[in-house]
Amino acid sequence: MVRARITSKGQVTIPVEIRRRYQLQAGDEIGFRADGSSVRILPLKKRKLTELYGALPATKPYVGKDAERKEIGRMLGEELDRKLPRR
Repeated sequence: MVRARITSKGQVTIPVEIRRRYQLQAGDEIGFRADGSSVRILPLKKRKLTELYGALPATKPYVGKDAERKEIGRMLGEELDRKLPRR
C-alpha cells in the first residue's frame, strides 16, 4: 500500500509510482467512488477524438470541406437576409 497525506486544503499528492503506473499527468481527471468503508480513486480515461469517430449516426454523407464551407456561407446569408431590415 502506498500512503499519502491530506493537506489542510483537502489536497493529496498522488505518489509518483501511481502516476507512472496509470500514466497520470497534471490536468488529468480522477474520480472518487465510495465503496463501503473505503474510497477508491479511479483514473478517468482520456479519449482521443479519433476514438469518438462513429459514435453518432451520420444523417447524411460527408461532402467535403469546400462544400461544407459553401453551405455554411449560404446559411449565414439566409440568416442575415431574415434579420436585416429591407430598404
